[in-house]
Parts: sequence; structure tokens; C-alpha cells
Amino acid sequence: MSMNQPAYDASEIQVLEGLEAVRKRPGMYIGSTSVKGLHHLVWEVVDNSIDEALAGYCDHIEVFVHEDNSITVIDNGRGIPVSEHAKMKKSALEVVMTVLHAGGKFGGGGYKVSGGLHGVGVSVVNALSKKVVVTVSRDGHVYQQEYHRGAPQYDVKIIGDTEQTGTKTTFYPDPEIFTETTVFDYETLLTRIRELAFLNKSIAISLTDERTGDSASFKYEGGIKEYVQFLNQKREVIHENPIYVEGAKEAIQVEVALQYNESYSENIYSFANNINTHEGGTHESGFKSALTRIINDYARKTGMIKDNNSNLSGDDVREGLTAIISVKIPEPQFEGQTKTKLGNSEVRGVVESLFAEKLQEFLEENPSVAKKILEKGLQAARAREAARKARELTRRKSALEISSLPGKLADCSSKDASISELYIVEGDSAGGSAKQGRDRHFQAILPIRGKILNVEKARLDRILSSDEIRAMVTALGTGIGDDFDISKARYHKVIIMTDADVDGAHIRTLLLTFFYRYMRQIIDAGYVYIAQPPLFKIERNKVVRYANSEQERDEIISEFGENAKYNVQRYKGLGEMNAGQLWETTMDPESRTMLQVSIGDAMLADNLFATLMGDDVEPRRDFIQEHAKYVKNLDF
Repeated sequence: MSMNQPAYDASEIQVLEGLEAVRKRPGMYIGSTSVKGLHHLVWEVVDNSIDEALAGYCDHIEVFVHEDNSITVIDNGRGIPVSEHAKMKKSALEVVMTVLHAGGKFGGGGYKVSGGLHGVGVSVVNALSKKVVVTVSRDGHVYQQEYHRGAPQYDVKIIGDTEQTGTKTTFYPDPEIFTETTVFDYETLLTRIRELAFLNKSIAISLTDERTGDSASFKYEGGIKEYVQFLNQKREVIHENPIYVEGAKEAIQVEVALQYNESYSENIYSFANNINTHEGGTHESGFKSALTRIINDYARKTGMIKDNNSNLSGDDVREGLTAIISVKIPEPQFEGQTKTKLGNSEVRGVVESLFAEKLQEFLEENPSVAKKILEKGLQAARAREAARKARELTRRKSALEISSLPGKLADCSSKDASISELYIVEGDSAGGSAKQGRDRHFQAILPIRGKILNVEKARLDRILSSDEIRAMVTALGTGIGDDFDISKARYHKVIIMTDADVDGAHIRTLLLTFFYRYMRQIIDAGYVYIAQPPLFKIERNKVVRYANSEQERDEIISEFGENAKYNVQRYKGLGEMNAGQLWETTMDPESRTMLQVSIGDAMLADNLFATLMGDDVEPRRDFIQEHAKYVKNLDF
């Protein structure tokens, strides 16, 4: 052992007291200190109010975004207790605000069900805010306490009298913690608050943005039944009224709402104690199992599936389905990569039995709706079989992997997927320049001709009959549908490179729709990118500069001075660039700009693709009219 090494003894062991640990490692408590973590602070405070509502003591919640980006949440619940805590010898309010995992949700009779169990309580909000002010109305008085970076500034004091009850919390996120931004996004707040209103029927929740004057109020007497209708508003539905099931068993409350539409995709969203369980779980498994079993039983009972025919698969019965599953349970257990998968084994049986019984009743009482649902499932089964045969075509030459690659693909020499890039390029002309300009070691080029099939309006069998789509699937190596396996991806960067005009934007949207609907895992994995070729080439005295926007072009020109002579070229397409220019501006990892595609909210993404690419023209027209004010120049 070297004599120069520092001693490692008891004095080196750090003990972080109180909320110091939260400030030292904020990511452990709120996931990150990015925009997502910033908004998590709001959800922790709102969760407390929702818990009061679930307990039956609150029916109105208000959220305000102030001009200085502080947040206020007000509810008309019972108010956080302010009397002295027997063990801590200080106000219960101060204990809740300054002690981790303190509250009425950890045993005892405070709350039967809590939406905040996945989080760590309002004390974390206090720790990560430069200032918090909590005002409590209860027991005939108005109480207040203020905190700076988690530390109380004075004892809880009475500041007035009132007959009302409730809690008002105002917090100022700490810029020392949230170094990326402390600015809240109205749309993010709006989406979650609307979701909470749907999931907790009859509770009024409002959002007011004092920075812009925007505001919205939500109250849904129909709860998740109205939620399904909201999600299907851009689609043509098969039956007007959603199927709704509600029940409770073994202290587990279950709500299910579902409605079929004419699309070919399924959209199932599950929640446990208001937490969106993105990875599913036992409640979702119970729902799917019951749905498949009951529909097949009914189909055989009515003769729509003959004795010698096989049952409909789960995929068949879920085609065109929009469903919400919401359970509220006393002790939720979350697992999975992001802790958003419900693991309680008892929930599966409760959901399955309750939903199966009610669905069977519905089908028998509504034979015309049942027939439409079954016909859609039977069509899906026929298409699935046709798709299976189409997939076989893509495997026929797979004795040697290289022999099955599409002829138009100019592959890279590297076999290391982690460094390999696939450029999907619009047109043979741009494809030719890209092939000449690329780095052949790690960059592959796949030109596509024209606009690919709109997958929003087609089943998988028809999709796989498209040469362009089949070429992409084969080049990527992942397979598609039931055969999809992301571990077989041949490239970890899939870069969409299209012209910077309306046609290019349309092709880009068609490709993104395809990836979202049939290869969503490659988006979730962060493999999909959009290239950003420059819009302008500015040349002066044989020196060439490029600009990605009109503003950047104007800034470059202003640098030249008033009387300077220069030439500006507006690129209409990638084909106007030679191989060297394309490499320098769009393909060189040292200088290029790319946008990584991510799915911030699956429901919003699904709604947007349905609007832009679906059969119904009216929602698309409304969307264009609403957003046209943001468009200055439109190429035709």
C-alpha cells in the first residue's frame, strides 16, 4: 500500500441529514434535473391534493404558473395537520415538509389509496426549491410556514381566521438544482392535469398560466369513459358509446372503458393510482386475457367462428381498440425499467373476473355492436395470415444475411451496429450524392422513391407488399410485427434525410408514422434521427457559409456589412448539393445537426398521427387552420 494514499477511516464517512441527501442526489428522487424532473415537482404537490380527493375530502384543485415561473397549487381538502407531532415535537406541517417519507400514506388510516406512493412526497419539492410557502386553512384558522432550500424560516404561525379548509402551496424551483431550465411548459402541465381530471371523475381541476393568460378547466362526470371518447375524437368509431365497466373487489377498485374505431392500431393505456403504467403490468394482462377469451367464446356461441376454425388472437381482437384501464389499490408494487409496471399479482385476477363478467353481459345485450367488433377481428385475422405469408417473402433469401439485403442499399463496411448509421434518403439523385459523399466505413445509404404507403390507412399485409417498406425492414434487420427484435438492429442511428420542402416534410411524416406504428421500439431506444440539411448557401469572396434558417441567413449577411457583395442560394432539394457539400453540411458527425426523435407523450403522438394521416379530413383541416399562423413561408 502506497504511503501517499489518503487514509480511509470513520472520518471519511459522510452522513447527510434531513433534506441534504435530496439536494446532493436529486436524480435519485425525481428521475433527473431536466425538464421532466422540473415538472415532477408539480406532480408531487398535485398528487397530495388528488389523494385528498380520492379519500373523499376534496373536489376542487387549482394550479397557477406565475410570471416568475413559480407554481401555486390550491385545494379544498382537509388541510395538512398543523398540531404538534407526538414523536418529532414539532408541527405536523413542518414534519411533512422537512422529513423524507413523512405523511399520511405510510400505514395508518390517513389514506386508503394514494397516487403519490410512487414518489417521495412534498418534502422533496421543498428540498429542491429555493423557496416554498405553505398556507393551511383548517380548525377555523389560516396557518403559514415558509422554507428556503428546505429549511423552515419560522415556526408555523396563524395569519388569519377562516371557515374554509384546504392547502395552498407555492414553490420556486431552485436554479442551482435545475441548471437546464426552470421554465414550466404549459402544454405538459395541461396534458397531465386533463389526464388527472379524466381519471378522477367529478373532480374539478384548473390550470392558469399568468405568463400568457392561457387557462383551462376540466371536470368529467363520465371519467375514463369520456377519456376514451376524447382519444377517439379524430377517428371513425364502430360503436358510438364506449363500453364501461366499474367494480371493486378485495379493496381493489377497477374501471375499464373501451371503444373500437376503424383504424388498424391498438391503443391501450393503463393506470394504477393515477400513475401511467407505460410498461403495463398485471392489470393490463388481466384485461387482455379477458377480452380475448370472452370475444372468442361469444364468436363460437353465435357461430361466427366455426368449430374447425382457430380462435382469434389477442392482436386480432385488439385491432382498432382504444382502451383505458384504471385501478386504485392500497399497496401498489411497481417494477420494470422505469418503475411504471404494476406487479401486484392479485390485481390480474380481480381485473380479469370483473371485466369478463361485464363484457359478456354487454355483448349479449348489444348483438349489433358485438357483430361489428367480431367482424373487425375476423378481418384482422385474415390480414394477419396474409401478413405472415408476406413476411415469409422477406425471409426466403436469408441463408446468407447479406444476400437478403435490398439491392438499392449501399451498406457500410462496419458490422458494429453501435457505430453504424442508415440514411434513408428521398430520391435517387440525393441518394447518389449521399453515396459518394458518405464515410463508407459506418454510413449506409438507402434511397426511397417517392412517398411510401400511409400505414395509418393500411393493415400489415398491405404494408408488407410495399417494395419501399420491405426494403427498409430488410435493411434494418429487426423484422416487423410479431417478428420484431430490436437486438437485431443493424444500425443504431436511422437518419431520415429529406428535402426541406412540403413534399419532403410529407415523406418524413409518412416514415415517422411507419416507425411509430410498427417499429416503435427503435424510437423508444433513441435510434431515429432527422437530418437537418441547410436551407441556404451564402457565398462571398469564394468563402461559403451555410444557414439552417432565415434568421441565421440574415445574421450571416449582417456580418458582411451594408455594401458587401454576396450570393445567396436557397436549396429546394438535397439533389442540388454535390457530394462534398452534402457531407460537409449534413453527414459529417463533426459538423452536422440532427434532431433525435422521441415520444414525450404516447397519447399526444397517437392523436397527432391520427389527425395528420387518418381518413377523417375535418380534424386535419382544423389542425392546419389552427397552426397556419405559425407558418411564414410555405413551398408548393
